[in-house]
Amino acid sequence: MNSVFEALAHPTRRAILEMLKGGSKTAGELADAFQVSKPTMSGHFAKLKEAGLIQADQRGATIMYSLNLSVLEEVLLGFMGAMGAGKEAGE
Repeated sequence: MNSVFEALAHPTRRAILEMLKGGSKTAGELADAFQVSKPTMSGHFAKLKEAGLIQADQRGATIMYSLNLSVLEEVLLGFMGAMGAGKEAGE
């Protein structure tokens, strides 16, 4: 769970996830949306992959990134449970 929150802590990584809500995108399409170096973008992609929030598919020389919503849902549900969300008052 910590790796997910660490990945979500950076605004660029949150923006990448927002862009991927609309469907898979190439690494180049994502990188073009930000004014940072390619190594910096690679670091952001690596952090998101490490957390399990995105998956990368190699298609020839192109890498396609897509959301892995099941991990995000699992972490959010776990977090809500740890915080007592969903429990009735007095339980």
